[in-house]
Amino acid sequence: METLDKFDIAILNALQSEARLTNTELASRVGLSAAPCWRRVRALEEAGFITGYRAEINRHKIGLGVLAFVRLDADRNNGDATRQLEEAIKKLPEIIACHYISGTGTFELQVVAQDLEAFSKFALQSLINLPNVKDLHTSFSLGEVKASSALPLGHLTKGPQGA
Repeated sequence: METLDKFDIAILNALQSEARLTNTELASRVGLSAAPCWRRVRALEEAGFITGYRAEINRHKIGLGVLAFVRLDADRNNGDATRQLEEAIKKLPEIIACHYISGTGTFELQVVAQDLEAFSKFALQSLINLPNVKDLHTSFSLGEVKASSALPLGHLTKGPQGA
């Protein structure tokens, strides 16, 4: 599966907005019968377009009121040191996202905590002690304007040269 047609794109859009749809509901929404819809979903999964299904949880409702953006500067940027740091980051559930970044810093982390005291403790006991960490720079979210894991798919429906 190298290219996506309008049905595949419709399936991806529908599942991004409501992953709990039954196959029958999904088929109805995208204009297919149940069997071909099921085959397409399986093909999208096998080709790696769909990587999983999950519930979105309101972090405030479960007591995670702090969202911090932490720019982490590595002491050394070589293969072994970076791999060790990556593996250590992956083990910390408080870090909900990690990206390599351009410009100043090596990684940009998104970290959740119950409150500022809990974040401070986590930063001082865990983050600063990660292998190969030189420095941390933290900014805190003062309010969410938009938070979505849904990806835009409009570019997939355009013809060649953006037509």
